[in-house]
Amino acid sequence: MKITLLFIFITFSNFVAAETVHLTSLAWPPYSDKSLEQQGASVAVAKAAFKAEGHELIVDFYPWSRAVNSALQANSKYVGYFPEYMHETSDFIFSDATGTGPLGLVQNSAKPITFSSVNDLSGKRIGVVQDYVNTKELDDMIASGTIKGDAAPSDVLNIKKVAAGRIDAAVIDANVLKYLLATDKSLAGIKSKVAMNTTLLEDKKLYIAFRNDAEGQKWQTIYNQGLAKIDVNTIMANYLK
Repeated sequence: MKITLLFIFITFSNFVAAETVHLTSLAWPPYSDKSLEQQGASVAVAKAAFKAEGHELIVDFYPWSRAVNSALQANSKYVGYFPEYMHETSDFIFSDATGTGPLGLVQNSAKPITFSSVNDLSGKRIGVVQDYVNTKELDDMIASGTIKGDAAPSDVLNIKKVAAGRIDAAVIDANVLKYLLATDKSLAGIKSKVAMNTTLLEDKKLYIAFRNDAEGQKWQTIYNQGLAKIDVNTIMANYLK
């Protein structure tokens, strides 16, 4: 009888401990998108990590600025957003790395650019996506006017601007470019006009940004514990192959 009661108590305790965590994300395939299998590579990693700790992750997808702002609001059901690059902020705290993404430049195939450092891009018109964090050095040089930043609402629009010669290049993740060129019908006629520059800006680590409050700190700890129990690199590699 004691053994049976102990089993029931442990089972009930585990059931009570299981929670549902809510995060926001954006359409950024192949890392995140509600239409993708497992909702994308980054979501697959996040769900596996939370599952390893006995919890379920629900992701809602919004335009990027709304995804960030929804997670920022006090008492929001969302405790964070992802995938994000690490940057200076007091509003959010970051998880351990949930994978990496090769960040570089898409260029016009007929007018390739050569650079070995961000300083070599001085004077060039470089496309960025509105409100995205890039690299600190690049963002600082755009802010100072040393590099002419040209903001667009999406990677797709930046690719089109590069193909048309309206900008010299645009910042983009290499996996995102590969996916968009293979799947976006609006880019079908310009595939041969653009290419990824072989020099990367940075192999960027990807994170979940948790709201910097008690609830966010709680889930950051839980998530990091779950990450340690799974093979992040294998999950990402299998998804992106």
